[in-house]
Amino acid sequence: MSLLENKDDLKHLVDNLHFKQKVDRSLALIEEAYKKYGDGLVVANSLGKDSVVVWDLAKKVSPKIKGFIVTTRFKPKETKKFMNDEVAKYPELKIYSNDEVKIEKELYKTDPDKCCDLLKVQPVRQAVEEMKVSCWVTGLRCTEGRTRTDFREVEERDKDLIKLNPILIWKEREVWQYLALYEVPVNPLYKEGYRSLGCEPCSHITSEDNERAGRWIGTSKCGGECGIHTRPLKKNICGDGI
Repeated sequence: MSLLENKDDLKHLVDNLHFKQKVDRSLALIEEAYKKYGDGLVVANSLGKDSVVVWDLAKKVSPKIKGFIVTTRFKPKETKKFMNDEVAKYPELKIYSNDEVKIEKELYKTDPDKCCDLLKVQPVRQAVEEMKVSCWVTGLRCTEGRTRTDFREVEERDKDLIKLNPILIWKEREVWQYLALYEVPVNPLYKEGYRSLGCEPCSHITSEDNERAGRWIGTSKCGGECGIHTRPLKKNICGDGI
């Protein structure tokens, strides 16, 4: 059966496949999807450790695969520099942002969902539309936190837009194992102790077991999601999410 149509038990895969088997499965998922969707397959690169693993895997499948990065006015300077270095190396990575939109001061504190919607979700919608994306590839992992346990390796949360999560079953340790073995450059902020990176005011270093516990601390969405993986990304003729 096609891997894109698999109904495999994710917990079994997480616990029973070893590192090499997981790498091979991820490569096979991307390769099969690329054969099916061609240039419509695009990698969403957040510049975090998981995304750079997926980007490296995708480039192993085909150097022609394209990607996009969403940045915001609140990204740390280290992330901005890392982004510029990556784009210089891979000009097929296109940058999207919504920095021209006016927002209230410290909106990330008073209404973090609205802040993320304006600065992250809307640019992703723009990328999906402009790049004519039919299959977007993400670095989601089901072991990463409480909000990421109900995803599948292949999803269609928007009509006619497939989401591929090729490293969904990887553990954090295996991500770092891959990065080390294949000498993939990573954001230098990880050396400071961060485990999950986002905008500067909404990312913190913690000692909690939950990998995403440092995100949006002190707000209603502590450890949650920005909305890219939970909100509609396709637009209808009125320009709204479907």
